[in-house]
Amino acid sequence: MVFISKLLITYGMARLLYSEKEVFDSFDQIKDGSNIAISGFNMATTPEYLIIKLYEHYKKTGHPKDLFVIADSLPGVPGRAIDYVSEKLYREDDSDFMKGILIPYMGFAPWLQRLCVEDRLETYSFSIGTVVGWFREVAAGRPGIMTKTGLGTYLDPREDKGAMNDKARKASRCYSQLVTVNGEEFLLYRAPKPDVSLVRGTTADEIGNITMENESIFGTVLNMTQSAKAYPNPGISFAQVKRVARFGSLNAKNVEIPGPILDYAVVSPESFEWQTAAKEYDPRISGAVIPPESQEGGVKGEVTYRNVIERRLALEIVKLINKMGRPIVMSLGVGIPSAMPGILHQEGLSELTYSTIESGLWGGIPLADENFGASIGPFAAIPMPDQFIIYEGGINDMAALGFMEIDTDGDVNPSILADRMPGPGGFPAICAGAPRIFFSGGFTAGKSNIKVRNGKLVISEDGEITKFVSGVYKVLFSGTQAMKNNKEVLYVTERAVFKLVYNGIELVEYAPGVDIDRDITGRMDFRPKISNDLKEMDRRIFSKRIMGLKREIKI
Repeated sequence: MVFISKLLITYGMARLLYSEKEVFDSFDQIKDGSNIAISGFNMATTPEYLIIKLYEHYKKTGHPKDLFVIADSLPGVPGRAIDYVSEKLYREDDSDFMKGILIPYMGFAPWLQRLCVEDRLETYSFSIGTVVGWFREVAAGRPGIMTKTGLGTYLDPREDKGAMNDKARKASRCYSQLVTVNGEEFLLYRAPKPDVSLVRGTTADEIGNITMENESIFGTVLNMTQSAKAYPNPGISFAQVKRVARFGSLNAKNVEIPGPILDYAVVSPESFEWQTAAKEYDPRISGAVIPPESQEGGVKGEVTYRNVIERRLALEIVKLINKMGRPIVMSLGVGIPSAMPGILHQEGLSELTYSTIESGLWGGIPLADENFGASIGPFAAIPMPDQFIIYEGGINDMAALGFMEIDTDGDVNPSILADRMPGPGGFPAICAGAPRIFFSGGFTAGKSNIKVRNGKLVISEDGEITKFVSGVYKVLFSGTQAMKNNKEVLYVTERAVFKLVYNGIELVEYAPGVDIDRDITGRMDFRPKISNDLKEMDRRIFSKRIMGLKREIKI
C-alpha cells in the first residue's frame, strides 16, 4: 500500500500546495483572457483564499488579466471573496483584471453590482439552474444547455438574451438561442468553456481526492472541475481545502472530486473556510450533528404582517396536502418563503411537508439573508444540478417565491431595477418547472406602519412604493407562459390574494379591516379583475392562536 501510494503521488496526480509561494507559482500557468469557473453559493463552497490570491498575483505581476468569470451562484458576500475583489477594482478604476462575468446572483455583492450597473464590467446573468446544468453539458462536450427556462422573460433572445448591461449586449459573449423541437420552443444557452476551475472542499488526500464533510452543500464543484478539464481544450483545476489526509484513508463514497481530474489541491488558512457568512463551522450545518426537533420559527408575540403572509401560504399547503393525499415537496425561496418551516412546525405539519432550497438541501431550518443556501439540520443534501433537475422537471409539488413587481399580465420581477441588478438566482428555473407557484410579499414597499389588531389588518401608514405596476421592469416570470402550461399561480400579500387567470390577475380575497378601493385597487397602477366569489381572508390568520391546521388534514 505504501509503494502504491508513493507511485500515485509521484506520477501525474494532483499536486498539494501548502505555501503562498507555491500557490503564486501555480497561478503563473493561468493565461490572460482565461475563462475562470468559480464555485460558491454565498460563502458555501466559495474558494475565498484562491480568489484573493489570484487577485494578489495579478496585482503583483500584472497577470492573469482580462479574465471572464463564470459562477454557479455567487462566490461571496458583502466585502468578502468576489465582492472584496470587486471593491478593489471599483475604487482603483481597474478594468483589466476582470473583463466580464456570468453570475446568476449578485444580491449579496454590492460592489460587483456597481460594476454591472455602471457598465464597467460585461455582465450576464442566467438562472442558477441553467448555469449549473450548463457546466454538466459543456463538460460532456455539448454546445450548451437546452431548456424551457427563460421563455417569455428577459432571458429570451427576443428580449435581452441574459445580458445585464450595454457592454454585455454589445459583446454577446453569453447568450440564448431560440430552438424549436417538434413544434415546441426551447432556449439553447451558450457561454465560453472554462479554462480554469476554482472550487472548494474540506479534505484532500495525497493524490488530491476531495471530500466535503465540513461543507454545508455540495454545490457544483465536481461539474465545474469536469468542465475545465474537458476536451478539446483541457485546462487547469484547483480545489481549496482545509486539510490533507493520507491516501487510502478517505471513504471512496465520500469523495466528490477524484484526484486524477484535479491539478492542484491548495491548503488554505482556516480563516478562509467559512460555511456561511456568519458561521465558520457549525456541525448542525454540515450534517455531522442532527439537532433536536427545532422549536424555531412560527408566530411569537404579536402577529406581524409577514406572519399574515406566511400563514396564508400555510393554508394553501394544507389544501395541497389534502389534494395530493400525501406529504408534499416544496421549493422555498429567500425572504418570507424561507420562514415557512417554522410556521409549519408550529402547526404540526412538519412531517407532511418536505422543504427544499436551491442549493440542494432538504428539510431543516433554512438560514436567511447572506447565509441563505445553508440549513440547520437538513435530512438530505444533493448537488445543485440534481436539485434543479427536480425543479425544472416539476417533481416538486409547489414553489413559494418572493416578488418585487407584479403587472397586469401577472408577470413577476423579483429583483431587477435600473439601479439594482442582483440577477435572477434560481427564480426562472424554479418557475419554469413548478406546477404550482405561490408568490408572496408585502403589497407595497418602503416605510410603513401595518399591524394586526383585534383580528384585523390596520394600515396606519402605507409603503410609498407601488409593487403592482402596469409593466414590470424586467420579466423573470411570464404569466402568459404559465397559463399556456396550465400552472396554478397565486399572489399572496398581507391584504389581498390574487389568482392568475387568462389576460391578467384576479382579486379573490381581501384582509378584514381593509378598504378594497382605498387599500388595494387604489394602490395599484392597474385595475385587476374582481372575482365573482370574492371572499374575506380566513380570520384565523390574524389571530395570535395557532390556526389548528393539523385538524384539517384528511390523509
